[in-house]
Amino acid sequence: MRQLYRYHGGIHPTEHKLESSELPSKSAPLPSRLILPLHQHIGNGAKVEVQVGDKVLKGQMLASAQGMISAAIHAPTSGTVAAIEPHVVAHPSALDGLCIHLVPDGEDRWMAHAPLDFHSLAKRELLDSLRAAGIVGLGGATFPTHVKYSLTPEQRIQTLVINGAECEPWITTDDRLMREHAAGIVSGIRVLQHLSEPAEVLIGIEDNKPQAIAAMREACAGSDIEVMAVPTLYPSGGEKQLIRILTGKEVPSGDRPTSIGVACSNVATAYAIHRFVDHGEPLISRQVTVTGNVRTPQNLEVLIGTPLAEIVRLAEPLPDGTGYIIGGPMMGLHVDELDAPMVKATNCIIVKSAQLFPPAPPAMPCIRCTRCAEVCPADLQPQELHWFAKARDFGKAQEYHLFDCIECGSCAYVCPSHIPLVQYYRFAKSEIWQREQELQAAEIARERHEYRLFRIEREKQEKAERLAQKEKAVQAAKPAVATPLPVAAPADADPNDTLQMRVDADIARANMQLRIDAAVARAKEQAATAQPRNTEVLTPQQQAEIAEIEARRAKIREMASHAGADDEPPKQS
Repeated sequence: MRQLYRYHGGIHPTEHKLESSELPSKSAPLPSRLILPLHQHIGNGAKVEVQVGDKVLKGQMLASAQGMISAAIHAPTSGTVAAIEPHVVAHPSALDGLCIHLVPDGEDRWMAHAPLDFHSLAKRELLDSLRAAGIVGLGGATFPTHVKYSLTPEQRIQTLVINGAECEPWITTDDRLMREHAAGIVSGIRVLQHLSEPAEVLIGIEDNKPQAIAAMREACAGSDIEVMAVPTLYPSGGEKQLIRILTGKEVPSGDRPTSIGVACSNVATAYAIHRFVDHGEPLISRQVTVTGNVRTPQNLEVLIGTPLAEIVRLAEPLPDGTGYIIGGPMMGLHVDELDAPMVKATNCIIVKSAQLFPPAPPAMPCIRCTRCAEVCPADLQPQELHWFAKARDFGKAQEYHLFDCIECGSCAYVCPSHIPLVQYYRFAKSEIWQREQELQAAEIARERHEYRLFRIEREKQEKAERLAQKEKAVQAAKPAVATPLPVAAPADADPNDTLQMRVDADIARANMQLRIDAAVARAKEQAATAQPRNTEVLTPQQQAEIAEIEARRAKIREMASHAGADDEPPKQS
């Protein structure tokens, strides 16, 4: 018999499972309206592929996967797209999310669909098909299945673990699913085997579900799949905890099970894969437990997008309800009203009452009793994390492995001071994520600023180089202009000699003319290269002024040419 292992901590909360587990599952009737959030999974929200007013068929893709970590959304029934607008969703932030609103036509007409021969497909094609079918993990995390099984050649899977533990109180969806659809679950497991090629397949089920264990063992008879009954202890259904129980392996901090050769999926995920591969049906419905303060606790097969209030009415809620829990009492979301629709992650709706869920006593100071550390399944120090989160010392919280916390609520369950410890951890995580996003945004802004400065400097250098090349070309094209050389008088010349004075005057005039000719040549060159402005269209007045200026210039040139004409004639020797 295979050896089972023990993980640190764990608690035994009151189960409350028999209330809903003994009735057969039923299919919920068609709702009056379907509201389909685009973000029903970890990763990017889906991209809308329809428009308001479109007529759609059951199973038709309404929104496609956007990016690698994403999943598609499909029409749960035939009808008309009435709106694409924000609506309340089940989220701790209480913010609205963008949703596709679908009004059923009552005909429930399917689009063309057929089984998939996955053996004939390459693994990449099969993974792409699962992505397009919107298959995600239905154990609570809603991680896209095609991403989990996109394994690199270096990632060798030794053990495929199928999670049927369902450890949280009140929830019995997986229990009824294993009792009623064991063969379908095994069919889905075969697809996961094809993708991961493990050496062994282990199904872990808590021993408080004997009928489910018997049904799964019967369905797996004669196969290589082994069904293991594990001790009832919360949170044995956690991925890392169940892997530890069945294999004895510890998933490293901050790492994934594939790093130690293990892949893990929920039984509901395997059943959804079976529905897609064997019947061609995308993920458009799932089982939901409706229990608590209701007349008829039961499990229902419900279309994704059904308003939660309509689901609860089917179980006949009692009049003294005080609120609702979406999910289980340990990790679920407490709300006062059921305005949100059902999504792929919804596995349970609990109607609260003062008797079943009395108000929590006021929180008292921590007494350092260490009970929280004793029951923590991740072997953390919850009391220290509480102090760090309260003091906003998020760096220290990370040093104490805050992100290894699975938020199971075991610490808060046993705390004698009634401190809502999980709320502190969620606050610290959200603050750290927010700061990391701000740092990333600042880093991107810094890189953009530095690139802008680099671009401006590069443009300056390129402009200077272009100007230098242009100046060089201009200099090369200039005509050579004679430079006047000074002519000195002989050293023995008589300064009173009139003839010598005339010679000196002639030399001075010659030098002056050379300089004038050089200046005129330069002016003509500049005029030839310069672009005249405002000379294309001239008024008569401007033309007259220019003519007058040119006449004065001509007169000056004529006077200069006759300079020295009145000098004395040279003396006769």
